[in-house]
Amino acid sequence: MIVTIDGPAGAGKSSIAHQVASRLEFEFLDTGAMYRAATLAALRAQMDLSDTDGLAEFVGTLNLAWKSNTIWIDQEDVSGLIRTPEVTRSIRYLADVPAVRSRLSQLQRQIACGRNIVTEGRDQGAEVFPDAECKIFLTASPTERAKRRMRQLADSGSYLSLEDVLAAQNQRDLEDRMRAVGRLRAADDAVVINTDGMLPEQVLDQIVDLVRSRLD
Repeated sequence: MIVTIDGPAGAGKSSIAHQVASRLEFEFLDTGAMYRAATLAALRAQMDLSDTDGLAEFVGTLNLAWKSNTIWIDQEDVSGLIRTPEVTRSIRYLADVPAVRSRLSQLQRQIACGRNIVTEGRDQGAEVFPDAECKIFLTASPTERAKRRMRQLADSGSYLSLEDVLAAQNQRDLEDRMRAVGRLRAADDAVVINTDGMLPEQVLDQIVDLVRSRLD
């Protein structure tokens, strides 16, 4: 069974997806890690990030693997190397190339085939896994999401005003909705869950109950 959890930045989908997978004893697929790994490889190879055709051809040659919640390039576990600011700044160059998304979406389908798996992103239910048995679109109001992001930043020692966080978030939301491929949207048959006023445990319970009802 494939469970997709999509939604905007700050909705809490990454942490919830991990918890859902753990509660149900499903596997978890971090699709963002795959894009980050491809970006890391492109940076290492000193690729011209404006050369979309070159990036598409390059990604087609990569040997990426997802093993026990870790991402590998060839025989190297790069899970700890893909979260650098340079990778974060550069990932959009690959994520916006249709041929790159097509290649990585194909790889995601291969990984998920025949498994009980939870996958999260922004286009998993609508584009990557249109036949998934359970699709969830997790969202919250812009202000609530910005407050959550502020708390995350504060926990890591970074302090920004709500206005600054909200402005950056609104810009990212706009870019995600306007992307030519892989744009942020709920699948027509997705269950939309607005988490405003909900505790994380309540969100987890609601999603787990939904998945179990589909299993039954």
